[in-house]
Amino acid sequence: MRSFLMVCALFAIVTSRVSAQGADGKALYDEFCKKCHGVIGKPPATMQKKFEKIATFNAEFMAKHSVDSVVKVLSKGKNEDMKSFKEKMKPDELTAVAKYVHELAAKAKP
Repeated sequence: MRSFLMVCALFAIVTSRVSAQGADGKALYDEFCKKCHGVIGKPPATMQKKFEKIATFNAEFMAKHSVDSVVKVLSKGKNEDMKSFKEKMKPDELTAVAKYVHELAAKAKP
């Protein structure tokens, strides 16, 4: 029984996406967003071709989109191309991703 509890505890630690400080926005971005929006918030050419209106996370984006508005898009989706992630992430995880998107936008080169 003791071994089973230790295995369960270890499993919970290893599989948890949430650190002591909260959700890891970068890890979640890498898991759910990077494929379409790119490593640094600039969608790859293939995604830009496939989805003409795909967002690039740069200073212009940041000026128009608050963290709350990014959370809203993540929660509700935007169109047929950008689906909702509310079933895949918890509210604190959605917020962590939105904050990370703002970090990418702040780091983007003009």
